[in-house]
Amino acid sequence: MGWNRILSLAAVALASAGCVNMNNPTRLVPGASADEIRQWLGEPSGRYPLAGGAQRLEYARGPFGKQTWMLDVDAGGRLTSATQVLTEKQFNAIRAGATADEVLRTIGRPSNVGYVGWHKTQTVWSYRYASPFCQWFQVGLSEAGVVEDTGYGPDPICDDVDKPLHGIFRR
Repeated sequence: MGWNRILSLAAVALASAGCVNMNNPTRLVPGASADEIRQWLGEPSGRYPLAGGAQRLEYARGPFGKQTWMLDVDAGGRLTSATQVLTEKQFNAIRAGATADEVLRTIGRPSNVGYVGWHKTQTVWSYRYASPFCQWFQVGLSEAGVVEDTGYGPDPICDDVDKPLHGIFRR
């Protein structure tokens, strides 16, 4: 089986997986209904309450994706804004003392969850994002779910380009 065939099969498998909708949220206009949002993007990967009955809908692009969109809808279910949140500006706004819920509401679910310490005393959430330096953003959470520290580090997916990614692709 040739590489073109393998790549084609991999692309079809990823597209048919159904776990990630790649439609662009910016094509939705402010005022779009909840039904229009769902029809265009599918079900959100997260929902977060906002003041006054509004909601923030998270559309994460998967563990290897580098975009997470947050769509804010008013109490009536109408779109008020759509923002791609995996950016250094958003990351740099996260400060020590914030809660895990605040982090989720700001930048969504992490690409990876790890632990630090012999007794797993700190949980580390890691976020992939578009960066020319192949790094990810990390949030260290205490056992109580409070941000202790944040920082940038090398994304392990880039550690060794000679290793196959998921057993299919080689560089």
